[in-house]
Amino acid sequence: MTAVDTAREGADRETAEPTRPFAPFEWMIAGRYLRSRRRETFISVIAGFSFAGIMLGVATLIIVMAVMNGFRSELLGKILGINGHMLIQPIDQPLTDYDPVAKRLEGVPEVISAIPFVEGQALVSGPAGNLGALVRGLKESDLRRIPLIANNLRAGTLDGFDAGQGVAIGSRMAQQLGITLGDNITIISPRGSVTPMGVTPRVKAYPVTAIFEIGMSEYDATFLFMPLPESQAYFNMDGITTGIELYVVDPDNVGTMLAAVEEAAGRPAFVTDWRQRNVTFFSALEVERNVMFIILTLIVLVAALNIISGLIMLVKDKGHDIAILRTMGATRGSIMRIFLITGASIGCVGTLAGFFLGLIVCLNIESIRQFVSWLTSTQLFDPTLYFLSKLPAEIDSGETVTVLLMALALSLLATLYPAWRAARLDPVEALRYE
Repeated sequence: MTAVDTAREGADRETAEPTRPFAPFEWMIAGRYLRSRRRETFISVIAGFSFAGIMLGVATLIIVMAVMNGFRSELLGKILGINGHMLIQPIDQPLTDYDPVAKRLEGVPEVISAIPFVEGQALVSGPAGNLGALVRGLKESDLRRIPLIANNLRAGTLDGFDAGQGVAIGSRMAQQLGITLGDNITIISPRGSVTPMGVTPRVKAYPVTAIFEIGMSEYDATFLFMPLPESQAYFNMDGITTGIELYVVDPDNVGTMLAAVEEAAGRPAFVTDWRQRNVTFFSALEVERNVMFIILTLIVLVAALNIISGLIMLVKDKGHDIAILRTMGATRGSIMRIFLITGASIGCVGTLAGFFLGLIVCLNIESIRQFVSWLTSTQLFDPTLYFLSKLPAEIDSGETVTVLLMALALSLLATLYPAWRAARLDPVEALRYE
């Protein structure tokens, strides 16, 4: 009997002697195909590139999404931590009864605090130069209820803030103006006293009694806090405030609180929330996040295509082996499962390795940034451009699971066509041309 007749006879036994799916011999043969031999070095190199591509693709996706999540979370926390979740401003008459209104607003369910404030823009001057600043007048008790300020003082104290005429400034403002604790800072406002010659600018020097550092460069270089009575006198707003800021338990639920807040205000008021004030900024972040996810997914897709090319070459190289296996009684299903296991192993191990690599990088992202900055003598994360002074990373379990499942699905799909071709290979033809 010739080898061709033997192969034909073995193929005819396929339906008579089915094998158990994913039997031990299928795993054994798939494992042998994954191990490199001298004459199969090129195929092993392709499998290695496929593994590296999936590993780097998954790791890159996890790292980038974690950094973007951390960036959004940090910005959201700092923006809302100093600006409040809702803003109430008067419409037809000045807000002279701000204390009773604030007390009523604090009675609304889920409202943590209601803080009246005076706000104005001014030019601040120091020994090293001038800067534009956003001046806010707050009571000492209200300033202490803003954790982002009260818990991040680098120098000085808020004790006696109401009694004195000192101000609290950000660390970057102090650095750029060349001011330290106890120095005087000059505040210049164009809305000064009215004289027969017109409006004269108001210029006044205040001692710096506290220096805070929020960690967001724009705010640390812009915000200046002074006592509420002093700000009212400085901006010609005696007995009135600009508005009232509300801090709530859950910022995402501000929309459901609008009616209750308007009723508690007890007057016509213009009520806005953080989403309306920052809609452009956070929408841009969300679009960028989604686009980056789609772009980086292509890395995993390219690695999956490498699996297809590597398995097709492996099938062509193993045609003789497939014919012998069929002759010995292996079914088409067994052959298909062998190559499925071979390709899926590359994808699964690569995905797992990428997950651990991404996790390690995310947990040490700031240390890695500092090391690369030191190694290249460059500033990789300039706070003046990216708002934050540190590179944040926040791993979202749901997103991470989605990335892993997507990588596994692409890897498994990539093995279907080469495995199907191997299963459809005619053992008679394979032996005839061997």
